[in-house]
Amino acid sequence: MKRSVISLVLMVFLLFFAACGGADNAAGEGGKDNGSSEVGHDTGDTSDSGYYENSDSENYDPGYDEEYDNTDTGAPYEPGDPTNSADPTDYEDWESPDDGAWDTEDPQEQPEPGDLVENEWVETSKESTSTFSIDVDTASYAQVRNYIMNYHQMPPKNIVRIEEMVNYFDYDYPQPEEGKPFSVTMEMADSPWNKDTKLVMFGLQGRMIDVNERVSNNLVFLIDVSGSMSSTNKLPLLKKSFKKLVEKLEEEDKISIVTYASGVKVVLDSVSGDNKDEINAAIDSLVASGATSGGDGLQKAYAIAEKNYSSDANNRIILATDGDFNVGMTSTSELVAYIETERNKGIFLTILGFGMGNYQDDKMEQLSNAGNGNYYYVDGEREAEKIFTFDLMGTMFVIAKDVKLQVVFNSAKIAKYRLVGYENRVMNNQDFNDDTKDAGEIGAGHRVTAFYEVVLTEKPAETESDTEEGGDSGESEGGEQPDAEPEVEFGADDFLLLKMRYKEPEEDISKYMDTFMTSADVKSEMSQNMGFASAVAEFGMLLRDSKFKADASYDAVLERAAANIGEDKFGYRGEFTEIVDIAKSLAH
Repeated sequence: MKRSVISLVLMVFLLFFAACGGADNAAGEGGKDNGSSEVGHDTGDTSDSGYYENSDSENYDPGYDEEYDNTDTGAPYEPGDPTNSADPTDYEDWESPDDGAWDTEDPQEQPEPGDLVENEWVETSKESTSTFSIDVDTASYAQVRNYIMNYHQMPPKNIVRIEEMVNYFDYDYPQPEEGKPFSVTMEMADSPWNKDTKLVMFGLQGRMIDVNERVSNNLVFLIDVSGSMSSTNKLPLLKKSFKKLVEKLEEEDKISIVTYASGVKVVLDSVSGDNKDEINAAIDSLVASGATSGGDGLQKAYAIAEKNYSSDANNRIILATDGDFNVGMTSTSELVAYIETERNKGIFLTILGFGMGNYQDDKMEQLSNAGNGNYYYVDGEREAEKIFTFDLMGTMFVIAKDVKLQVVFNSAKIAKYRLVGYENRVMNNQDFNDDTKDAGEIGAGHRVTAFYEVVLTEKPAETESDTEEGGDSGESEGGEQPDAEPEVEFGADDFLLLKMRYKEPEEDISKYMDTFMTSADVKSEMSQNMGFASAVAEFGMLLRDSKFKADASYDAVLERAAANIGEDKFGYRGEFTEIVDIAKSLAH
């Protein structure tokens, strides 16, 4: 009896103690001390990738940017920024060095997007078909370069998208035949990082357009002018970048400018490209201040583009931002759904990313994909020159949309395969013939390169010399129906069949092309195109610490890249070897 009473007393005491502790915890979790006169923002560990998911957090204060905005300078308070003190209003006496060395952000605050899961090996006997959408984005490579060259840090693995790194560079592919939107180049050679595998390269070259084919532009510059854009590598660089595009405009082009911060403002509405002084003055007037109502900005930009829509023009929104949406429509899923609805009206979306810190790479990539556009990252004036003088002008003139590639491997020749990169572009095989499924676009003069690593079932008896031409293209076009493609019948010399679907820019029914890879495409030595492109792919595998990297090494990348630099008119390939050299030292 005495033991029962003692046990009962102990149990009551423990329950009372637990209740008190729970009350304390509940108060702590409330995030607010009722006895305090100050309300602070959470400054916890920013290394957690969830820290920057402002748009998806119920506890995120959308007034954060605005609350810490300095009304005198327009410069936002950012923790860790040496131009600011603990008190966001108490830094007016601080003088920055003339070289602007402090006007950068710590790249370690870069949010890591959802993990990219590498494509696995697939046994051909179990599944012989692989399907993916093409991708001509280049943002990943520019971000990798920014980390390594400007910050001397290895980039986060999840911003390393191998296909975007490979497609950053030009390759010497032939122009397509008359009436075709693109040519196809195929090549197979020994894998440079794995002695037991072969590497297959596909190269697509979009046709160049004659100056007389150029259509007019209906462009809306949608510009983020929130407080977080004040750094020199953001809004000031953005202004210089857009002026390069203005130089290319002609009288028949129409330009609108929409800005967003705490609110949305229409700065210009359908001004002729001939009025360059007016457009540049509007760009010069932009000042960074306030929160980031990007969703409202997008809606206004689409409304302006639709109001000024021309069926004979290239109708496009060019969004320039550091990627942070924290007011209004903010979640990626909401934004993607909205953009997918708007793209069906014939208005494309191109995205230009600026800056570091809270930059949301994964969100920007998804939005550009949804908008039938392209995604670039601007890490300096040289990149701005490349994008606005060459790349962007090509992608704005789409020659083929919803381009899908489907590879059917001959199991008698190839035992297994894996797609290198394109993790975010893999499609279900049944989607190849479904014209309602969105895919990538090819602009005038643009190239697309893709790699498969394969294991042969048996080594071919002999290979053709590198100077001999490949096998017959076997190109064919289907009728008006998207499923009008022939049954696959492999010949004794066929390794695989590359099937392609694409739509003309103004059409909704896809056309079909195909071409076989034969022993004539198997090379004893890589071409210059394949040699350099494979070096870039190998570098990407090293940066990602790929489980498939096998014997890959920085020395091998440097040697092969240097041997295949070629003409290198603008020096981008030479710069690549500098980046690899720095990365090698950082890795060791």
